[in-house]
Amino acid sequence: MNNRDEAFVNFQGPVGVLTTSAGAPVPYTDATNTLNAQLIYNTFFMDSITSVNRERIPERVNHGKGAGAFGYFQVTRNVSHIFKADFLKKVGTKTPVAVRFSQALSDRGSPEVTREGRGFAVKFYTKEGNFDLPGNSIPVYFYKDPIYFNRFLHALKRNPATNLIDPHTLWDLITLAPETLNNFLRVFSDAGIPTSYRNMPGYPIHTHQVENKNGECNFVRFHFLPDGGIKYLMSEEARNLNVMDPDYMTRDLYRAIGNGDFPSWTLHIQILSEADVKKAGPKVFDVTRIIPLKEHPLHEVGKLVLDRNPKNYFAEVEQLAFSPSNLVPGMLGSPDKIYEGRKLAYRDTQCYRLGKNFNKMTVNCPFRVRTFTYNRDGVSPVRDNEEDIPNYYPNSFHGPVPYMTKPRSSLIKIIETQPDNFDQIQEFVNELKTDEKSRLIENLVYSLQTVFEPLQRKAVDIFTSINVDLGNGVANGLNMTKCY
Repeated sequence: MNNRDEAFVNFQGPVGVLTTSAGAPVPYTDATNTLNAQLIYNTFFMDSITSVNRERIPERVNHGKGAGAFGYFQVTRNVSHIFKADFLKKVGTKTPVAVRFSQALSDRGSPEVTREGRGFAVKFYTKEGNFDLPGNSIPVYFYKDPIYFNRFLHALKRNPATNLIDPHTLWDLITLAPETLNNFLRVFSDAGIPTSYRNMPGYPIHTHQVENKNGECNFVRFHFLPDGGIKYLMSEEARNLNVMDPDYMTRDLYRAIGNGDFPSWTLHIQILSEADVKKAGPKVFDVTRIIPLKEHPLHEVGKLVLDRNPKNYFAEVEQLAFSPSNLVPGMLGSPDKIYEGRKLAYRDTQCYRLGKNFNKMTVNCPFRVRTFTYNRDGVSPVRDNEEDIPNYYPNSFHGPVPYMTKPRSSLIKIIETQPDNFDQIQEFVNELKTDEKSRLIENLVYSLQTVFEPLQRKAVDIFTSINVDLGNGVANGLNMTKCY
């Protein structure tokens, strides 16, 4: 594409005759002039105006702005002793994928080079159905109790009175729930602004229970690590980019793929046995904690490569729908409550945004397997609407039937405790280099400088309990009268 931002434009002549949405050819006079004519009899005008009034669909409540691309995943290591899922059983197996990168909290029209967590969601179109791994750019989540979702989202979104992003509510939330700092301190560190989506890692955050063909269970955490290296932008550089090009991240991804510079990631897993889980306890399922690599190192699984841009953004990216409940045989999900809450929330938001038939949209359709369901009707698309098969189960006619399973594993049950991750928060801060810690302090001060003093003091108290230098650095940066 010769370094062009826009899609290739074909100048070889019209693709065909313009029609209405009902297929009728449009005469030149109807398409070029409505003056001194009755509008209601101009079918082209009526078709156009009623269509444009209905072009918008509900925006995602979070992860509103994003970019997407398509490609494949190829297995590079034998992991059949861990997985029985068909797309992971054999070295060399290629599976088509769709990937959406996003900003976790920004609105659809926001500038992209902002300091926040980001989404990294992968849809595998397997022969056993679609398997989704929605994740984030930070390896730990904000909270472990799904009851926080509403308060968390509202506190970090626009103030209902001013309609402005409000740093007071952000820091009120953090100081009331300091366990969120295992995520937020990473966001305020260099990791908070990736250089590009191509240099951003992806972490599906949950510890997934999986089984092999013998029914033996293991527990894995997935890591997508960019082959181009993990790289970050400094704050000042990011602010300048936001002024110059608010769509920088999307443009960079589109341009790279268009020029044949296909981004890739290596998928690794951490593996825990049932004995490991029994020994460690439920904390290995705590999404606010990492599983230390020194205890459970990474094992390569395969390569994720993106080699095609969307042909139409709305059809292929805005309508792209992910859900943790999209599982395939051998993938059981995770027993933690955040996972259970996400299974409900994702499915519900897709039904709200796209209608109950969202899995019949081309980009969401499990096109490598023929589907048979008892779901019927509703807002389009309905495709063949299951033709003439019965619409209830069980039945005595020719309706689809479930397959007979061999004995298989059930998702384990765990007892979750209140969040306790300050050991990892302290470890993260203590391991920062001097310049990295200085930038963390600068970014915290930048965010806190307009916040009410009582919240500043609460934040500094928490920082001091984590690391004295961190607390003192932020206090000095805020010119607080009491030095911690």
